Amino acid sequence: MASAPLLEIRSVDEDETAYDYEEKVVISVSDREDEGGASLPPFSWRKLWQFTGPGFLMCIAFLDPGNLEGDLQAGAAAGYSLLWLLFWSTAMGLLVQLLSARLGVASGRHLAELCREEYPRWATVALWLMAELALIGADIQEVIGSSIAIKILSGGVIPLWAGVVITALDCFVFLFLENYGVRKLEAFFAVLITTMAASFAIMFGQAKPSGKELLIGIVVPKLSTSTIRQAVGIVGCIIMPHNVFLHSALVQSRKVGNENNRHLREAMRYYSIESTIALVLSFFINVSVTTVFAKGFYGTDMADTIGLENAGQFLQEKYGGALFPILYIWGIGLLASGQSSTITGTYAGQFIMGGFLNLPLKKWIRSVITRSFAIVPAMIVALWFDSEGSAMDILNESLNVLQSIQIPFALIPLLTMVSKEQIMGIFKIGPFMKVVTWIVVGFLIIINGYLLLDFLSAEVHGLLVNSLLSVIVVVYIMFIVFLIIWRSSLYTWLTVTISKSICSGN
Repeated sequence: MASAPLLEIRSVDEDETAYDYEEKVVISVSDREDEGGASLPPFSWRKLWQFTGPGFLMCIAFLDPGNLEGDLQAGAAAGYSLLWLLFWSTAMGLLVQLLSARLGVASGRHLAELCREEYPRWATVALWLMAELALIGADIQEVIGSSIAIKILSGGVIPLWAGVVITALDCFVFLFLENYGVRKLEAFFAVLITTMAASFAIMFGQAKPSGKELLIGIVVPKLSTSTIRQAVGIVGCIIMPHNVFLHSALVQSRKVGNENNRHLREAMRYYSIESTIALVLSFFINVSVTTVFAKGFYGTDMADTIGLENAGQFLQEKYGGALFPILYIWGIGLLASGQSSTITGTYAGQFIMGGFLNLPLKKWIRSVITRSFAIVPAMIVALWFDSEGSAMDILNESLNVLQSIQIPFALIPLLTMVSKEQIMGIFKIGPFMKVVTWIVVGFLIIINGYLLLDFLSAEVHGLLVNSLLSVIVVVYIMFIVFLIIWRSSLYTWLTVTISKSICSGN
């Protein structure tokens, strides 16, 4: 008997899907609920529980180590004054994620699959490369954050590079849990989110930030020239490109009856509720981190030197810990953040690779490939920064900029898809929502563009390098314009005009 091939593959004629039919969670619908009628059945806590899961996996991207570093630096440098921006950034993030969930439910496909079908081959490959770069950049931050936590909890015995190796093994935990079903995987993430919430709530209780200043910071907008950098960082790290792709795939883990518009509308309602609850929880965790560092370090000489790698030591020196040292509470929360975000990054990588390329590979093979993309650069970073810790902030800035560059390549396709009747049917967004979402997306692109220009002006020098970057920026902007106008009346007019010009020139 011939030996089995090394790589298990699907049939070449079978398109890649987010979940196989037998993997999906069955949402029970009674005969009475299945009858015709325009109105939705009454709200059911049981059904909300059945739909709960995708939103909480999605919210982990709002709680990754990169976000926690943005929180602590905003608190230390700006006090409570940027909490209002954290609130509105989370609200904008919720809007984007609700559109992503809407796309997945209404179309029955996720964003990467739709990009492959909508755009020409060269644009599809370019979008895939951008998504992979964003994912790798996020994954490096998450792996390093998890490694820092392991170093803290081991009392410094385990170096960063060894922490990277340990964190890399979480891929096998993910593969193990995935084999036992979607709900088991979601339960595991619920434990990690609960651990984060408990850890940072304990920190909040020990630090005792001012409730009055916290409330004023959320309600009253305030921005000074000295805190613009922190403000841009808060907005820039809220929207993660890979998370937009991820959420549109996660919502397909439920069987809701895609042929029934009433069922789809009901699914959207429950997904909207659970996503809102998840992001409210993430907002309070981020607020806890920001206010703890605002209370302890705002206005001090240490404010400008605090980063992810030394935050625990600063907390220990400032607050100590009566029952349990705050250094280890921080380490536990950071470990939960790093581990959960690296695993969801692996999950997102599966959908991104499978959707864009339609590769007939088994999911576990794509998981290993995705995990491998980040481990080598993360190991290099860990070996370098174990001895050169002062340069960690520059690294994080570079990785944040890398992700900022990719923002348009997730948001523009998303808005394009949810506006198309051919894809969304009756669930396409209306004119008012289209205007609102384009304003929000435009704002996010401008903010991230500012972050990019600020970084380049500070870190890039030399005529040759600047000339090369200018060419790259022009190509970058042209690609964004292409994505915006593709298959529009303007694109048709430009194509016809250019064709006529070429013909007349000949």
